[in-house]
Amino acid sequence: MKKLALLLLSATLTGGAFAAQPLDSIPERAVILSGNESNPEHLANIAELYSRENMAFQDPAAPRFLFLDKQGKVALGIGGYLKASAMYDMDGAIASNGFTTYDIPVPFDPTQRQRFGATANHSTIFLKMVTQKTRFGRVIVYMQGNFTGNNGGYGFKMSQAYVSVGNVTLGLARSTFADGPAMAPTVDDEGPSGQVTRKNMLVKYTTPSYRGLSAALSVELPSITMTTGTEAASISQRVPDIPAYVQYAWNGGASHLRLSGIYRGISYRDLKSGRNEIASGWGVQLSGVGKIVGGLGFFGHYTYGKGIATYVNDLGGDGFDLIPSETAGRLKPAAVSGWTAGLQYNFNPKFFVSASYSQANLFKASGMGADTYRYAQYAVVNAFYNVWGDLQLGLEYIHGARHDYSGLSGHANRVDAMLQFSF
Repeated sequence: MKKLALLLLSATLTGGAFAAQPLDSIPERAVILSGNESNPEHLANIAELYSRENMAFQDPAAPRFLFLDKQGKVALGIGGYLKASAMYDMDGAIASNGFTTYDIPVPFDPTQRQRFGATANHSTIFLKMVTQKTRFGRVIVYMQGNFTGNNGGYGFKMSQAYVSVGNVTLGLARSTFADGPAMAPTVDDEGPSGQVTRKNMLVKYTTPSYRGLSAALSVELPSITMTTGTEAASISQRVPDIPAYVQYAWNGGASHLRLSGIYRGISYRDLKSGRNEIASGWGVQLSGVGKIVGGLGFFGHYTYGKGIATYVNDLGGDGFDLIPSETAGRLKPAAVSGWTAGLQYNFNPKFFVSASYSQANLFKASGMGADTYRYAQYAVVNAFYNVWGDLQLGLEYIHGARHDYSGLSGHANRVDAMLQFSF
């Protein structure tokens, strides 16, 4: 099992935003429920089981409970975390537990000056199975869910469910256009306004890494929201989203730069001409995460495109993939951007602080009305401390502001506190 500890060195327990933290409580933390942990065939399987490749900070840590078959062909992990969060808004409030800057009242509403809230509905549970290599590569099955169903209640909701065979992934997973490790670490489950976090049904191919270079291409089920006006209508989609990326990684994979792109063909009905139309959307993104010096690292991204509002945190679901054009009956892809820039400092493997700023923008949409969203800002500072291997505390302050085309704006401020126990 000492060999196992070395294999797991690059895995992380809490998923910090840049350099991986060693699992110094492994293998003591793992509970082997069945099987023979001394079987050498299990070593590579378990190392893959604990991998955090392409994971974001809020993805659950390595599983606590392991099932190992006696032949060394399969490793099965069951884990998750209980997350209890409390939040207090002052000098401007958002009427939800997620700090969604789109929902900040404009202009400032004195009846929403303060708010206290608490939730445990982002607690999560997952199952991950890894097999030994087959002629097509390892088979990985992953299922994860949380309790955010029932419109903010506690109904169980599937978050990810996919199977990977070698370099091919099929199922519900993080979009190829989203860069998990480059996302900001936050107590807030919504995350920064300009961040790209979308999960889709997909079929994805990822190339093997060659001297740090890798690439991926996927075909994904589109999710579309549009503002049609009176002379156009939404219809079923006929063209999948097609994102891809090229990435260069170094520092054992803990640091990388990634260039991503996406094409979207968005279908709608022109009621004036009586024809179905397809509007072409596209987007590009540069993202990265890495070490600067000592315990200091960076993370962030810049995203720009037309017809990709669904992929930007603040703009998804608000009707901005397509908006009315100057021609009656025709819709056009709305131009949007989103960016996040942040720094993280690791004092030691158990304690780190971070600060980041994010912005989401909707361009050339003044024709939709003076009260239309123009841009929003999201600034956050936080600290996370592992009391011991499984219990993590978090504290953060967020300032957000929404600006409309009218020139009016609103703001909100929040203090978040978190207790999270992983298992």
